[in-house]
Amino acid sequence: MLKKIVSDALGLSDIGSVIQPADYDKVEADDYVMHEEGERIIFLIKSKTDEYCFTNKALIHVDGTSAVSKKRTLRRFAYSKYPIRDVFLETAGTMDMDIEIKFTMGALSYSIDVNKQYMEALKDLYKSLIAIGTMQHDNAEYLKYAQNSLATAANAVNRSSTSSPLDERNRSASENANLAITSFDGVT
Repeated sequence: MLKKIVSDALGLSDIGSVIQPADYDKVEADDYVMHEEGERIIFLIKSKTDEYCFTNKALIHVDGTSAVSKKRTLRRFAYSKYPIRDVFLETAGTMDMDIEIKFTMGALSYSIDVNKQYMEALKDLYKSLIAIGTMQHDNAEYLKYAQNSLATAANAVNRSSTSSPLDERNRSASENANLAITSFDGVT
Protein backbone atom coordinates (compact mmCIF):
# COMPACT_ATOMS: atom_id res chain seq x y z
CA MET A 1 0.00 0.00 0.00
CA LEU A 2 2.80 2.41 0.93
CA LYS A 3 4.51 1.57 -2.37
CA LYS A 4 1.35 2.60 -4.29
CA ILE A 5 1.07 5.90 -2.41
CA VAL A 6 4.75 6.74 -3.04
CA SER A 7 4.31 5.76 -6.69
CA ASP A 8 1.34 8.14 -6.98
CA ALA A 9 3.22 10.97 -5.24
CA LEU A 10 6.25 10.65 -7.55
CA GLY A 11 4.12 10.39 -10.68
CA LEU A 12 5.40 6.93 -11.48
CA SER A 13 2.01 5.22 -11.31
CA ASP A 14 0.95 6.59 -14.66
CA ILE A 15 3.88 5.22 -16.67
CA GLY A 16 2.39 2.48 -18.77
CA SER A 17 3.58 -0.77 -20.23
CA VAL A 18 2.62 -2.29 -23.55
CA ILE A 19 0.73 -5.53 -22.89
CA GLN A 20 1.46 -8.49 -25.15
CA PRO A 21 -1.42 -10.28 -26.95
CA ALA A 22 -0.98 -13.41 -24.81
CA ASP A 23 -1.90 -11.32 -21.74
CA TYR A 24 -4.92 -9.43 -23.14
CA ASP A 25 -7.29 -11.67 -21.21
CA LYS A 26 -5.67 -10.56 -17.93
CA VAL A 27 -6.62 -6.89 -18.25
CA GLU A 28 -9.85 -5.22 -17.21
CA ALA A 29 -10.47 -3.65 -20.63
CA ASP A 30 -10.85 -7.10 -22.20
CA ASP A 31 -14.18 -7.43 -20.35
CA TYR A 32 -15.54 -4.50 -22.37
CA VAL A 33 -14.41 -5.62 -25.83
CA MET A 34 -17.39 -6.79 -27.91
CA HIS A 35 -15.86 -10.09 -28.97
CA GLU A 36 -19.30 -11.37 -30.05
CA GLU A 37 -19.40 -8.62 -32.70
CA GLY A 38 -15.92 -9.38 -34.07
CA GLU A 39 -14.13 -6.70 -32.07
CA ARG A 40 -10.58 -7.56 -31.09
CA ILE A 41 -7.75 -5.88 -29.23
CA ILE A 42 -5.00 -4.50 -31.46
CA PHE A 43 -2.84 -2.62 -28.94
CA LEU A 44 -3.03 -2.19 -25.19
CA ILE A 45 -1.21 0.11 -22.76
CA LYS A 46 -1.64 -0.45 -19.04
CA SER A 47 -0.45 1.67 -16.14
CA LYS A 48 -1.32 1.28 -12.48
CA THR A 49 -4.23 3.69 -12.88
CA ASP A 50 -5.36 3.41 -16.51
CA GLU A 51 -5.76 1.07 -19.46
CA TYR A 52 -5.83 2.27 -23.06
CA CYS A 53 -7.24 -0.50 -25.21
CA PHE A 54 -7.11 0.11 -28.96
CA THR A 55 -9.40 -2.32 -30.76
CA ASN A 56 -10.27 -2.66 -34.43
CA LYS A 57 -13.40 -0.55 -33.72
CA ALA A 58 -12.74 1.83 -30.83
CA LEU A 59 -10.53 3.12 -28.06
CA ILE A 60 -11.62 1.76 -24.70
CA HIS A 61 -10.22 3.80 -21.83
CA VAL A 62 -10.47 2.32 -18.35
CA ASP A 63 -9.76 5.45 -16.36
CA GLY A 64 -8.57 5.11 -12.76
CA THR A 65 -8.35 7.98 -10.33
CA SER A 66 -5.21 6.73 -8.53
CA ALA A 67 -3.13 3.61 -7.98
CA VAL A 68 -4.64 3.31 -4.49
CA SER A 69 -8.31 3.49 -5.50
CA LYS A 70 -10.20 0.68 -7.23
CA LYS A 71 -12.73 3.13 -8.68
CA ARG A 72 -12.69 3.15 -12.51
CA THR A 73 -14.53 5.07 -15.21
CA LEU A 74 -15.04 3.35 -18.53
CA ARG A 75 -15.08 5.39 -21.75
CA ARG A 76 -15.52 4.05 -25.26
CA PHE A 77 -14.73 6.09 -28.38
CA ALA A 78 -15.71 4.51 -31.70
CA TYR A 79 -13.38 5.46 -34.55
CA SER A 80 -16.46 6.04 -36.72
CA LYS A 81 -17.68 8.84 -34.45
CA TYR A 82 -14.58 10.38 -32.88
CA PRO A 83 -11.96 11.73 -35.30
CA ILE A 84 -8.32 11.33 -34.34
CA ARG A 85 -6.04 14.31 -34.92
CA ASP A 86 -2.96 16.06 -33.57
CA VAL A 87 -0.95 12.87 -33.06
CA PHE A 88 2.50 13.38 -31.50
CA LEU A 89 5.20 11.05 -30.22
CA GLU A 90 7.58 12.55 -27.69
CA THR A 91 10.73 10.48 -27.33
CA ALA A 92 12.63 10.07 -24.08
CA GLY A 93 15.54 12.26 -23.12
CA THR A 94 18.65 11.01 -21.33
CA MET A 95 17.11 11.23 -17.86
CA ASP A 96 13.52 10.45 -18.81
CA MET A 97 11.97 7.14 -17.82
CA ASP A 98 9.12 7.44 -20.29
CA ILE A 99 8.01 8.41 -23.76
CA GLU A 100 4.67 10.02 -24.52
CA ILE A 101 2.12 9.52 -27.22
CA LYS A 102 -0.32 12.41 -27.51
CA PHE A 103 -3.46 12.70 -29.62
CA THR A 104 -6.89 14.24 -29.67
CA MET A 105 -9.93 12.05 -30.17
CA GLY A 106 -13.16 13.94 -30.55
CA ALA A 107 -13.01 16.69 -27.92
CA LEU A 108 -10.66 14.85 -25.55
CA SER A 109 -6.90 15.12 -25.60
CA TYR A 110 -4.76 12.23 -24.41
CA SER A 111 -1.16 12.18 -23.25
CA ILE A 112 -0.10 8.63 -22.42
CA ASP A 113 3.24 8.03 -20.69
CA VAL A 114 4.86 4.71 -21.57
CA ASN A 115 8.08 3.13 -20.34
CA LYS A 116 10.83 3.97 -22.85
CA GLN A 117 11.64 0.29 -23.39
CA TYR A 118 8.47 0.12 -25.54
CA MET A 119 9.63 2.73 -28.07
CA GLU A 120 9.40 0.41 -31.10
CA ALA A 121 5.85 -0.66 -30.23
CA LEU A 122 4.82 2.97 -29.68
CA LYS A 123 6.17 3.91 -33.10
CA ASP A 124 3.72 1.39 -34.57
CA LEU A 125 0.85 2.84 -32.53
CA TYR A 126 1.83 6.35 -33.69
CA LYS A 127 1.72 5.27 -37.34
CA SER A 128 -1.60 3.49 -36.81
CA LEU A 129 -3.21 6.56 -35.21
CA ILE A 130 -1.95 8.75 -38.06
CA ALA A 131 -3.40 6.26 -40.60
CA ILE A 132 -6.78 6.09 -38.82
CA GLY A 133 -6.96 9.89 -38.61
CA THR A 134 -6.15 10.20 -42.31
CA MET A 135 -8.83 7.64 -43.24
CA GLN A 136 -11.38 9.43 -41.04
CA HIS A 137 -10.55 12.75 -42.72
CA ASP A 138 -10.74 11.25 -46.22
CA ASN A 139 -14.06 9.53 -45.44
CA ALA A 140 -15.51 12.81 -44.17
CA GLU A 141 -14.44 14.50 -47.43
CA TYR A 142 -15.97 11.69 -49.54
CA LEU A 143 -19.21 11.99 -47.55
CA LYS A 144 -19.32 15.75 -48.28
CA TYR A 145 -18.77 15.08 -52.00
CA ALA A 146 -21.53 12.46 -52.02
CA GLN A 147 -23.95 14.77 -50.20
CA ASN A 148 -23.18 17.64 -52.61
CA SER A 149 -23.67 15.32 -55.60
CA LEU A 150 -26.98 14.09 -54.24
CA ALA A 151 -28.16 17.65 -53.61
CA THR A 152 -27.13 18.68 -57.15
CA ALA A 153 -28.96 15.68 -58.64
CA ALA A 154 -32.08 16.41 -56.58
CA ASN A 155 -32.05 20.05 -57.71
CA ALA A 156 -31.67 18.99 -61.35
CA VAL A 157 -34.60 16.60 -61.10
CA ASN A 158 -36.74 19.26 -59.41
CA ARG A 159 -35.91 21.82 -62.12
CA SER A 160 -36.69 19.40 -64.95
CA SER A 161 -40.07 18.34 -63.61
CA THR A 162 -43.18 19.98 -64.99
CA SER A 163 -46.55 20.57 -63.44
CA SER A 164 -48.14 17.71 -65.40
CA PRO A 165 -48.67 14.42 -63.62
CA LEU A 166 -46.23 11.58 -64.25
CA ASP A 167 -48.81 9.39 -66.04
CA GLU A 168 -49.59 12.16 -68.52
CA ARG A 169 -45.87 12.69 -69.25
CA ASN A 170 -45.40 8.96 -69.81
CA ARG A 171 -48.46 8.82 -72.13
CA SER A 172 -47.15 11.79 -74.10
CA ALA A 173 -43.69 10.21 -74.40
CA SER A 174 -45.27 6.93 -75.51
CA GLU A 175 -47.39 8.69 -78.15
CA ASN A 176 -44.33 10.54 -79.49
CA ALA A 177 -42.40 7.27 -79.68
CA ASN A 178 -45.27 5.57 -81.56
CA LEU A 179 -45.52 8.52 -83.95
CA ALA A 180 -41.78 8.31 -84.63
CA ILE A 181 -41.98 4.56 -85.28
CA THR A 182 -44.97 5.02 -87.61
CA SER A 183 -43.16 7.76 -89.52
CA PHE A 184 -40.07 5.59 -89.78
CA ASP A 185 -42.11 2.64 -91.07
CA GLY A 186 -43.56 4.83 -93.79
CA VAL A 187 -40.08 5.76 -95.04
CA THR A 188 -39.06 2.20 -95.88
